[in-house]
Amino acid sequence: MTIEKEQLNHNRVIYSYEEQQDSQIRNEGYALYARLIRGIIEALGNRYGVRYELYASDDPNSEYWDLLKEDLQSNSTEVELVARIFEDLEMRTLHYEDDGDAPTYGVHDSIRNNVFAYPQWGVALVRIPFFRENGIYNEDFVFATGEEELKQFLGSVRERERQQNMKKVTVYTDARNGSDRHVESITRAVGRDEVVLSPQIKQDIFRSLDQFFEADRSFYRDYDIPYKRGILLYGHPGNGKTTLVKSIAGSIPGPAAYWQITEYTNSESVREVFEAAKRLAPMVLIIEDIDSMPDEVRSFFLNTLDGATSKEGIFLIGTTNYPEKIDPGLMNRAGRFDRAYEIPLPDEGLRLQYLNQRGFAVFAGEEGTLEAARLTDTFSLAQLGELYVSAALEWHQNGRTDIVQIIQSMRGELDKSHKHNWLTQPGKGRAGFY
Repeated sequence: MTIEKEQLNHNRVIYSYEEQQDSQIRNEGYALYARLIRGIIEALGNRYGVRYELYASDDPNSEYWDLLKEDLQSNSTEVELVARIFEDLEMRTLHYEDDGDAPTYGVHDSIRNNVFAYPQWGVALVRIPFFRENGIYNEDFVFATGEEELKQFLGSVRERERQQNMKKVTVYTDARNGSDRHVESITRAVGRDEVVLSPQIKQDIFRSLDQFFEADRSFYRDYDIPYKRGILLYGHPGNGKTTLVKSIAGSIPGPAAYWQITEYTNSESVREVFEAAKRLAPMVLIIEDIDSMPDEVRSFFLNTLDGATSKEGIFLIGTTNYPEKIDPGLMNRAGRFDRAYEIPLPDEGLRLQYLNQRGFAVFAGEEGTLEAARLTDTFSLAQLGELYVSAALEWHQNGRTDIVQIIQSMRGELDKSHKHNWLTQPGKGRAGFY
């Protein structure tokens, strides 16, 4: 009986095409809309014996749809398929998983065109396709048995999202058609001991983070200090700012989000990112290339930073390779960025630390590693990484490595690139750095 009931519910169709009836409502959009909504409410009532009501939402950060997708992909028992919307649209969809060692494909119930319920919460989510001459578009609907049930569900979504984001990084990239949001798993955690940085700066940054995430926030309340902090990291490209950020994301007891500023950043994307960040608080928000903030958005961005609650519970980290382009207003007013730290080119000691961490001695021996650290002044950490790869490849191919020659070759290429002049060699038809 149970299997037959489940099959009956899964095969229930909200809308079945009938030519005669369809011709009557073809030009009456509301009639179709009302028929679908009433059909969904009826299907939910028949399934659970309680009436569900439709709720509108003007919330742009509807994370519960992402969680629904995860539940469907993992075959969670908390979500149930109640009915289909249109008879001749998809029921199942493919998904691609690349988080593991080997990419895999899976199949799950399609979010679109199906009615899904979380019966323990008294909430249902429905993504309805609507048909127009130029294609199909979707509208999202939320149903619940009552206001309190809906509030409790949304509260559980927030906490669940926060817990899941402890192992992931939410990435926002501002694009032409709005802010693109996706979640990336931290495939390899970067330990704090792996961060190659001046010990004093490293200690200051991690101490500030640890203090911020302490469970007891009475200090902030007792002394009327806003529960928000901000630091700016600046310096030459390739000197470990990204590694530092990865270490922060993987070692704090809270979520981290990464926001890529582009020429498409606007006031709406600023508002969207900070609203999403507040939901995950306490958390870390990293803003990459903050100097790229478009001129027409800077005033709105600064006002957002100054808002009474806009950064509450947010530890803000801005990064830039061009501090001279930073708006002075970011640093000259309290409450925006509290401290600025220069991430300089590594000195010989830090270069040696990096090479040792990478296991450079396997290819060059201890003496060769010491020599490489001495000869690579003005090299960034990224360039030391290139040196490691070049040494490893030569060692693999020839059974030996000429460290001095590799460094000289790399330095020559660096000198060429610093001039930024392209010249074509006469008669040879090719271009190169001069």
